[in-house]
Amino acid sequence: MPYGFSFDLSGISKSFFKELARVARERKLHKRFGVKARGLAEKFRLTEITGLDVPDALQLVEDLVDVYVQNASEKEKFERAENRVLFLPHCSRKYMDSRCRATFNPQVPSYKCGHCSKDCLVNGATKMGEQKGYDVYILPGGSCVPQILKKYQYQGVVGVACSQELKLAGDLMKKVGLAGQAIPLVKNGCANTSFSLKSLEKTL
Repeated sequence: MPYGFSFDLSGISKSFFKELARVARERKLHKRFGVKARGLAEKFRLTEITGLDVPDALQLVEDLVDVYVQNASEKEKFERAENRVLFLPHCSRKYMDSRCRATFNPQVPSYKCGHCSKDCLVNGATKMGEQKGYDVYILPGGSCVPQILKKYQYQGVVGVACSQELKLAGDLMKKVGLAGQAIPLVKNGCANTSFSLKSLEKTL
């Protein structure tokens, strides 16, 4: 968990994310985003709803906008990619114990979903990705990504993680010449993290 704080944006209005996307499209605003970030945090009562202090709330908003900007800049290249992969965080599984039927392959390294719980976020995302022709990896950590990318010849990458980790991954994608799209977590932590399946479906 790269952030030194926990957040849960699931109680935030959906219009907050629409506003983030709008701001991200306005590239000139992004260069002087400090004031805009504060305005968004105040407008949507981010500190009050999430319990974050102002610096953490502003950091989160700025990182989310960076992710949206990065997605926009890579979108056309990503859409041309043929061989695509989906990376999911293992911490979004419904169960983190023996009730989860996912199997771990240390050679990859990745979990393979056992499709044991219909209401498991990772189960739903795995099925969605596979139906659309993606190879799906459920990762125990971001450090696994370079190993997998080195081993297989993917052209397009979709990653689900916290926005700070996604920014780091974006730098890696540029270095190796891959097109990526990112789905930020709306709730972070070491377990029971969550993301939007609707956003993932739209991106896939």
